Amino acid sequence: MGFRKDFLWGGATAANQCEGGYKEGGRGLANVDLAPVGPDRFAVIAGEKKMFQFDDEHFYPAKEAIDMYHHYKEDIALFGEMGFKTYRLSIAWSRIFPLGDETEPNEEGLKFYEDLFKECHKYGIEPLVTITHFDCPMHLVEKYGAWRSREMVGFYENLCRAIFTRYKGLVKYWLTFNEINMILHAPFMGAGLYFEEGENKEQVKYQAAHHELMASALATKIAHEVDPENQVGCMLAAGSNYAYTCKPEDVFASRKADRENYFFIDVQSRGEYPAYALKEMERNGINVVMEEGDLDFLKEHTVDFISFSYYSSRVATTDPKLLEQTAGNIFASVKNPYLDASEWGWQIDPLGLRITMNDLYDRYQKPLFIVENGLGAVDTPDENGYVADDYRISYLAEHIQAMRDAVDEDGVDLLGYTTWGCIDLVSAGTGEMKKRYGFIYVDRDNDGNGTLKRSKKKSFDWYKKVIASNGEDLTNE
Repeated sequence: MGFRKDFLWGGATAANQCEGGYKEGGRGLANVDLAPVGPDRFAVIAGEKKMFQFDDEHFYPAKEAIDMYHHYKEDIALFGEMGFKTYRLSIAWSRIFPLGDETEPNEEGLKFYEDLFKECHKYGIEPLVTITHFDCPMHLVEKYGAWRSREMVGFYENLCRAIFTRYKGLVKYWLTFNEINMILHAPFMGAGLYFEEGENKEQVKYQAAHHELMASALATKIAHEVDPENQVGCMLAAGSNYAYTCKPEDVFASRKADRENYFFIDVQSRGEYPAYALKEMERNGINVVMEEGDLDFLKEHTVDFISFSYYSSRVATTDPKLLEQTAGNIFASVKNPYLDASEWGWQIDPLGLRITMNDLYDRYQKPLFIVENGLGAVDTPDENGYVADDYRISYLAEHIQAMRDAVDEDGVDLLGYTTWGCIDLVSAGTGEMKKRYGFIYVDRDNDGNGTLKRSKKKSFDWYKKVIASNGEDLTNE
């Protein structure tokens, strides 16, 4: 048994966390450029603190990141050496349409990604492209209010038509929105939403979500028209919620927490707003404005596969005395006493990945693709930049084994697996460089110092062996 013969092993990055070159090639300013490192970061990404341009008091790590804009050939060669079958990356919207509302795309931006995709194919690597990994041109934020405006659907359509047409034959796997449920948790980072005083935030978030869902369905329609070979997926930040106890109230709390995240995927995969979501919006006085034909359109253009990130499971309870929060990945959760945690407080739960895979596959009966999974840790390199990251190998091996169990023993249909941050990059949650995920060490610190030199960690050769054995050999020797 084991993984399918054409299983897509690889790694994942996001343009705003690795690319840099924020002013080069005609690129415009984006929301993701304006998230500073430090104590103000969360207020900015949550849409609570207005930061629409750079200031002198903050450091903005996305400006240069790890400068993959100038290093992509070197980086892709290293991915090729590991044997990657796929490389998940994202397109910076403001590279293609610097303002976002132009009628014609920016040729320099289109050419950059064309060259990058051709470089991937040189090594037999299939690009898996996220159309929007939190990016939104700042001009669209300031002029239209970002995704709160229905006009955004048309601007997104222009982006999709430009890239689907230009990259036909170079890219066949697409994701519409990265972690679409992030709009509820980090709305400025996730969708360019900044809230004015007195605004009904929930109303704005769910209206913006409807526009994104319409845009996602439109992208799916266009992708299939441009090239019937195209496969389009949705993407959610996943991790099943456990009930803290078998008390029925806790069990129901865990169901409700799961539903909050499944809501978006229910629409993208099943093509309709679920009854529980409509009831929840009604209770909260949320009135999502729709145009005639929206619901039919959503039904007609559902995704081909379900992709997701998984870092940890979560726990739900109704007991206020137990609400000690973990530090995890923007999604707060009650601590699970049965699990260990990473240096950043994320709880490590390989079996939780298998549980999550089963939950998603049972719910949607569509192929799954794990597009983010990994361990953020402080790596200490020797004088040659080598890191003996056995802790990372152990984490990944346990998760790949759980993944294999879900395929072999549970019959889950899994297309592929891309580890998060296959090369060290800027953390989306904290903006730090010291929170590293990669098989490749990049000499850069939290303040932007360093040579940007790339060097292989111990996990580099380990993952190479995993890929070569199609996931059969997970030993660390």
